[in-house]
Amino acid sequence: MLQRFSKVGIQLTRLCSNKASPVPLRSRKPKSKSHVVQSFDDMKAVRVVGGKGGDGCISFLQLWANEKAGPDGGDGGNGGHVVFMATHNVASLNHVRPILSGSSGEDGHNKDCHGKNANHTIIEVPIGTIIKDKNLRVVGDLDKEGAMFIAARGGAGGRGNAFFCSDTLQVPNIAQYGANGESLSYIVELRSMAHFGLLGMPNAGKSTLLQAISRARPKIAPYPFTTLKPHLGMVQYSDYEQIAVADLPGLIEGSHRNRGLGISFLRHVERCTALILLVDVSGAEPWEDVAVLRQELSYFSQELATRPQLLVANKIDVPGAEENLVALKEKLQDETILSLSAKMGTNVLALLKILRSIYDDSLKKKSVSSSSGVG
Repeated sequence: MLQRFSKVGIQLTRLCSNKASPVPLRSRKPKSKSHVVQSFDDMKAVRVVGGKGGDGCISFLQLWANEKAGPDGGDGGNGGHVVFMATHNVASLNHVRPILSGSSGEDGHNKDCHGKNANHTIIEVPIGTIIKDKNLRVVGDLDKEGAMFIAARGGAGGRGNAFFCSDTLQVPNIAQYGANGESLSYIVELRSMAHFGLLGMPNAGKSTLLQAISRARPKIAPYPFTTLKPHLGMVQYSDYEQIAVADLPGLIEGSHRNRGLGISFLRHVERCTALILLVDVSGAEPWEDVAVLRQELSYFSQELATRPQLLVANKIDVPGAEENLVALKEKLQDETILSLSAKMGTNVLALLKILRSIYDDSLKKKSVSSSSGVG
């Protein structure tokens, strides 16, 4: 285990020394002064109803000198589907309503005029959204831009009486009603929401750090579990690239047993490029916090525990934190530890440079793997 983290530390040191990395930008736009803290929904239970098909028309054509020209009732239009589409335009599920209904098709008209098909209702969701049915089976994984999932199909339009005209039935006085659309229930869940995930014990300073590097305004208070829902912040760089960093609720020992807020929110970091383990060095024995964080990660997912991790020691401005930092480095000699103060802004710029280097390195690996796969 220590050998794996030592390799990660060597890689982070090499990436941090890269002088060609773009410079992070400080947003000139002031933050909102509103006291309302905005958070996003990462899970929604929805009922999806497809649009109803239009009814067929019963009509008989009457012309000059031919009052019995025959049936001319048109067919009804088809109802619209309800479709989930992954896009970069949205970052949460706040806009997704509990009941999603498709548009109904237009009824048929006389003179063999068919009703208009309804437009499909497209619900935009963030990239990385998965869709589960009522049995909690994953039926849709929208992991790419433009990926779609048909949640409920619209009903077919009814036939008009002109359709039923035959040699034996010259004057049909019947038509079909439009079919009802599908009515299904789903759980829409957001798993991929950031490139980096901030993990730490309660009151480690995760929300303070996110507020220092982005325009996000998570709740900050001197008591545990102030973060009840994940918050997302965007870090901008001079080459117009943006990196998403997620502030997750605090982990405690026994979270896998549903203590505290549990570990269900760790699904958000399953596709993150790397994890940021934030440790409060102002407290006693910060190395124990590191062990607890990594243990809870392994309980949630063994693959997630092997993801690159950046160990960050926070609150070095607090008296006595320097001694704890020295002791932490002695306990974890094979790892690279970045010390900073999110409150005072110490070494925050160095952290942003490391994050960008890790992000660029992951993009290069993806491009190499994709090109080798094509070849």
